[in-house]
Amino acid sequence: MNKSEFTRAYADRLGVTIKEAEGYVEKFIETVTECLQNGEYVHISGFATFELRDKNAREGVNPSTHEKVVIPACKSPNAKFSKSYKALFNK
Repeated sequence: MNKSEFTRAYADRLGVTIKEAEGYVEKFIETVTECLQNGEYVHISGFATFELRDKNAREGVNPSTHEKVVIPACKSPNAKFSKSYKALFNK
């Protein structure tokens, strides 16, 4: 399911227009992104925790030339799902 299919399903579930659902989905994504950019984490109880993690610089290999390259350090968003949410899929 891609973003537009999700938005359509979300609109059906909420009983709103697709345009309204698009706004809700976009605002959720924007809010999580803004919190992560401000150094905060987002914890939605019973669902997931979103946080920004530091990744160290490391050595990699260019697959086309097999040349070794240094991959610089960076920050990466991460989502960790709660045990109760994961349990829904392992009944």
